[in-house]
Amino acid sequence: MKTETRVLIVGGGGAGLTTSMLLSQLGIDHILVSALSHTSLLPKAHVLNQRTMEIFEELGVAERIFARSTPPENMKATAWYAGVTGNHDGYGRRLGHLEVWGGGYTDPDFIAASPFRTANLPQIRLEPLLKQRAEEMGGDIRFGHEVMGYQQDADGVTAEIKIRETGDTYRVRCEYLLGCDGGRTIGKLAGIELEGQRNLMRMVSSHISYDFSKFLKDEDVLIRWLVNPDFGGSWASGVLVAMGPDHWGTKSEEWVLHLQFAMDDESALDDSKVLERMRATLGIPDFSPVIHYISRWTMEGVLANKFQSGRVLVVGDAGHRHPPTGGLGLNSAVHDAYNLCWKLAAVLRGKAGPGLLQTYGVERRPVDGANVEAAVNAALNHYTIDRALLLSPEKTAEQNWSEIRPLWEDLPDSAQKRHALNSAIVSQTMEFRHHNVEFGYVYDSSAVVGDGTPPRAPLDKVRIYEPSTKPGHPLPHAWIEKEGKRVALNTLVHGGKFVLIAGENGQPWIDAAQKVARQFGIDLTAVRIGILEGDYVDARCAWTKQREISSEGAVIVRPDRYIGFRSANAVADPEAALSGALRQILDRN
Repeated sequence: MKTETRVLIVGGGGAGLTTSMLLSQLGIDHILVSALSHTSLLPKAHVLNQRTMEIFEELGVAERIFARSTPPENMKATAWYAGVTGNHDGYGRRLGHLEVWGGGYTDPDFIAASPFRTANLPQIRLEPLLKQRAEEMGGDIRFGHEVMGYQQDADGVTAEIKIRETGDTYRVRCEYLLGCDGGRTIGKLAGIELEGQRNLMRMVSSHISYDFSKFLKDEDVLIRWLVNPDFGGSWASGVLVAMGPDHWGTKSEEWVLHLQFAMDDESALDDSKVLERMRATLGIPDFSPVIHYISRWTMEGVLANKFQSGRVLVVGDAGHRHPPTGGLGLNSAVHDAYNLCWKLAAVLRGKAGPGLLQTYGVERRPVDGANVEAAVNAALNHYTIDRALLLSPEKTAEQNWSEIRPLWEDLPDSAQKRHALNSAIVSQTMEFRHHNVEFGYVYDSSAVVGDGTPPRAPLDKVRIYEPSTKPGHPLPHAWIEKEGKRVALNTLVHGGKFVLIAGENGQPWIDAAQKVARQFGIDLTAVRIGILEGDYVDARCAWTKQREISSEGAVIVRPDRYIGFRSANAVADPEAALSGALRQILDRN
């Protein structure tokens, strides 16, 4: 068994397995160890946003995920209902409805932003696919191997590892250690602490199998907020989420029911009491589901005080933990890994200085902090809907039912109440249409060469993604063509390459890029793109509309699809301009 490697990954969840796949793609020798003998036993995270699916496509696993994912027609919306069923004529009525994450890839903004739709696959089924692909790509994956401790020095890290099945121990020497363990061990030993809001809510999540089809309606709804007036609010009443695996919509075989309990409510610890609460919430007295697992957890929003300590770096939940609202936790972990791995590979190959690796925390920590804030705000904003309904656990059930009856009966205050609820539900687009949180986040570090243009003021910092090629922004999506074949622009960076994109009259940039790539010893693709002329043609004009450079300008795209340099026009010495830009990005000064 190998005991020396360049990178040791600790943790076999979404963050660790994605990191393994990326390092394999980049040709970096590594070992992944996980204390667990298995992948996740809980559904946990399930929403995979467009950016994440682009990364998984590059790694060759997207097709498998889409094959198991919720069909787009069954994840177009979320909805709020007056419970599920019961002896009141209002039970089960739909109170509100909202598109989610592009409405099953029908929202023009989501179609324009990415060649991929949002996917939905519970972690219990996602992680085996990621593990399978990581092993196929050559990763040394060791489940049931637990890191007991480690020591780092100027040249690397030595980790003590126990094989849990036998109790045998061995040591692994690596150049860098990546903590992808949810913050359990690695970060703490390096002095990396998670800070922020804790004990926001006490939650109990039950993974169950049950046939709800005779009670439910609306096949397009993925997440159902059960605003049961008997309990006085959405979180208190429960959230019902379809989990498939073979059918979706109302016919889903498996579900997760999330229930909020008071922080001091000891009944949350008693499975029988939880089942009683489920029966009351759902209004099904004889409710007897197959219970796969009941998990207890506390909603929190925390961020690590730093992402790196010497040769130890943290990825995913080891650096940040989010409420589940918006599905930002796992997606942020994948994006962390995508930012980190090309930098780590460049440093290990001697193509970049150590300063490049330091930009990982500089770039990702503010983004992850913003994602934590967005998730917390989205979770708490659900009380806005309760307030619009005028529901409260302090009121009697009869009073709560009276408050919402104007929503389906024509009463004097019906119009006012209906519009108030409509506005409150639309406010939850901060969770279900956070397109700028997903795509519009920007990086500001020494690995980005500024061009002197002022920062862009977003139309809405959460909901509206506005593509740009300003340095620090993600490469906009566009379909381009060559030899009669259409490809997505962002696929040009696949495999960890830099890409120079020049305008149709930008041949001097192409010539200079080829020289500079040889000088730096890096993999760099240089292309001209124009509507009528270039190495690729822009038949849909999407790139031309978004490129923000002239026909003689150019941009450098980093391996993580972020703009690292931009020149709007031709320059006198493009070779010097590109050499200076790459020297800064790669810390080669």
